[in-house]
Amino acid sequence: MLRRIGLPIAIIVVGFGLAAALLRTGPSITPQAPVAKSPLVRAVTVQPADFEFEATARGTVMPRSETELIAEVSGRVIELSQSLVTGGFFKEDDVLLRIDPLDYEIALEQASAQVQRAVSELATARKNYERQRNLSKRQSTSESLEDDARNRLQIAEAAQREAKARLAIAERDLERTVVKAPYDGRVRTEQVDLGQFLNRGSRLAKLYAIDAAEVRLPIKDDELAFLNISLRDGSAWQKRPSVSLSAEFAGAVHRWSGEIVRTEGELDPKTRMIQLVASVADPYREGTTPLPVGLFVDAVITGGVQPNIVRLPRVAMVSPREVYIVDSSDRLVRRTVTVLRSQGDFVYINDGLIAGDRVCLSRLATAMPGMKVRVENSEEVS
Repeated sequence: MLRRIGLPIAIIVVGFGLAAALLRTGPSITPQAPVAKSPLVRAVTVQPADFEFEATARGTVMPRSETELIAEVSGRVIELSQSLVTGGFFKEDDVLLRIDPLDYEIALEQASAQVQRAVSELATARKNYERQRNLSKRQSTSESLEDDARNRLQIAEAAQREAKARLAIAERDLERTVVKAPYDGRVRTEQVDLGQFLNRGSRLAKLYAIDAAEVRLPIKDDELAFLNISLRDGSAWQKRPSVSLSAEFAGAVHRWSGEIVRTEGELDPKTRMIQLVASVADPYREGTTPLPVGLFVDAVITGGVQPNIVRLPRVAMVSPREVYIVDSSDRLVRRTVTVLRSQGDFVYINDGLIAGDRVCLSRLATAMPGMKVRVENSEEVS
């Protein structure tokens, strides 16, 4: 019995002994700290280049010229053009309406007769004066008779001038019974009907010219520096900035081209905005989409060209004037730059970067100068 129990105990003891021997003679294992990987970042390789700046704005289309048509004589409307309706088109010198001319034709006849009478009376007065003057030279008449003849001559001359003036007025009034279009244009509103009696000064219609349309575009005052625009008269500008207009209507996006022709010259003290005026020539010409008055449009204004510009995403800025550069050893270097302009999601830098610089675009919470990084992709930007 004792022999059966002792044998397993002996085996266990021998096993522990062998394990202890192996531990003493086996290889030693030294624990090692885990190796930290450098953070992965995105970077762009910059290439400074000339850059043409733009400015954006919104405005409403207006007519370049607008006229309120007024009746210059009174009378009844006897003819009305089919073009004289809201939205109607007309050409320069088209007859828009006629006023009954009968009274003015009679007045013209009367004025013409008065002129003939005045001419006759003046001839008689001139002969009488010449006769009295000759008699006075021979001392065959009194001085008072000569003076009276001279006065009658002067009165006759004045009467003739007055008669001719009345004739001119009568001719003008007769002409004004025919109302003609002052230019090629379109009717904005009309306020007259056939058979209506008009008084002098009655409003007939509002017209506007279609040779050009204008758009007032408000922009911030500091944008003027990038558009090569001054507050001087537009005729003094060396070059007028071009502008592209677009709007969505009738189920499609339409575009028009124009140019900035002037500024309104005054700066809004509250908004610091100034109004630019864009002009689009012949907005109703055939083969193009009409640019209707009252349409709300988006505008992109082409500005001046600036040399050595780098455009970067705004996220690249680690402070208002600093970015991180990834140097040749893939370490971060803090670099001071000059931001010429900030617009939307981008900044435009004109100093502090050279061709080939790699600018870090990733925001690292623990970023510091000298930090080792791994560059994911290096894209080229200018």
